[in-house]
Amino acid sequence: MSKIVKIVTSRALILFIQLLASAILLFMAYQAKLFPNKYLLVLLAVLLALFALFWIIIQTGKNKEKRKGKISKRVIITKILSLLLSIVLGVGCLYVNRGLQFFDNVQVSTQKYAVNVIVLREGKYGEATLKDLDGKNFGISYQKEKATLNKALAKMEETIDTQKYVKYDKYIDLVEGLYDGSVDAIVVGNEYKSYLEVNHPGFDEETRIVKVYEFEKKSKSTTTQVTDVTENSFTVYVTGIDTYGSVSTVSRSDVNLIVNVNPKTKQILMVSIPRDCQINLHKNGKMDKLTHTGIYGVEETVSTIEDFLDVEINYYARTNFSGITNIVDALGGVTIDSDYDFTTLHGGYHIVKGKQHMDGDKALCFVRERYALPSGDFDRGRNQQKLLKAMLEKAMSPKIITNFENILTAIEGCFETDMSSSEIRSLINMQLDDMADWDVFNVQIMGQGYLTSNTYSMSGTSIYVMKPYASSVRKIRKLIDNIHDGKKIKDADVKGLTGEPEDTTKKTETTEDDD
Repeated sequence: MSKIVKIVTSRALILFIQLLASAILLFMAYQAKLFPNKYLLVLLAVLLALFALFWIIIQTGKNKEKRKGKISKRVIITKILSLLLSIVLGVGCLYVNRGLQFFDNVQVSTQKYAVNVIVLREGKYGEATLKDLDGKNFGISYQKEKATLNKALAKMEETIDTQKYVKYDKYIDLVEGLYDGSVDAIVVGNEYKSYLEVNHPGFDEETRIVKVYEFEKKSKSTTTQVTDVTENSFTVYVTGIDTYGSVSTVSRSDVNLIVNVNPKTKQILMVSIPRDCQINLHKNGKMDKLTHTGIYGVEETVSTIEDFLDVEINYYARTNFSGITNIVDALGGVTIDSDYDFTTLHGGYHIVKGKQHMDGDKALCFVRERYALPSGDFDRGRNQQKLLKAMLEKAMSPKIITNFENILTAIEGCFETDMSSSEIRSLINMQLDDMADWDVFNVQIMGQGYLTSNTYSMSGTSIYVMKPYASSVRKIRKLIDNIHDGKKIKDADVKGLTGEPEDTTKKTETTEDDD
């Protein structure tokens, strides 16, 4: 009798576990709002059918066991299948929960100001630790900021007992002091790398960061959210900052992409703005390069681009060097079709013309390169679009399931957005519901490059700036308006605005501003 009770109990327990796992997964999937209700109903029907089938098989087998006095093989197999299904459902619960955690973790809350202690990589302190620099000469400059630098110096003095400070009026003199040996190390904010690279474009490869001091500041909300991203058009500013480590670090905005989305017409217009594009800063109206707006925080970049394109930006998302390398490596590398044969300044990778496989570091160096390309920043913009497309194709392959955890982990900490978790999930839900094909158009702001020493951020230093063609800006503004007004755009509408090499050599364009 006890044996029969044990067998019956084990059967009941196995089916109960299956039922409980099914209920938990359905509840979590419903709460996540990632999947359309029609899919949840199908899943519910399938799980109920499996439960009923296993129940009938086990109950039928139980009656036969009573008559014949031996355990049915079919019952044993069914119990094993039930346990396996429960395990699969449990894994499904973990995946859903991990996905929800990811959406919460990429929400932006703070900005970080990083101050670096830097030495020459090939110098006598190339492998030094901070303590090895005790008593050495440190170069500093208060050209653009003082409070954050002083905080970093105070922190540094907690580690080393004595140090000598050599003050420079300008960052450009500060970096020369490091190269000529006047100082052993320099202490400078990460956002001021532009100054350090004026005469040393290979600065990143020629130096090493010994220590980083980070100070957090609460982010300001500068974007205006829409009421429903599945019903109303919206604009996302996507940026890539030129730094490793935390994506919250304030730094230059090297990648600037304005993504205009209309969920009703299923059209997306991506506007690429070169980093060197001449703009007027929102905060004071002074002329500068777009990349420098990142020095003053993402809110300044967003507001400046809104002024420049006469568009309201609803959300922003950003990543950095670490984000690109980590995500590409987590995907197992990507295949990219290069238009040119060249060698990258960063990393020294030789890129051949045509298709080739790239790991994270090589892909990063590929999309950072502009000096070795015939059309400079315009070619770099196209290469950035190539990498994004390759990453999306790899991410949509079935292999993504087996690498799900690694990819989410790679993105976390290297990607952030002010789009809410519920808004992201609703967009995913919408796409899964209608599986619509989207029309995606890519355009670039075009212009003419020149040298100037009149930029606000680097006044007195001659640097390259691209003055945008008024006609290019005017046409792209019109396309943006059409997207948001629900007017369908066609390939002919973007002709001449895609950044092809022949467009960059036009001589008939005016360089006067629209205003």
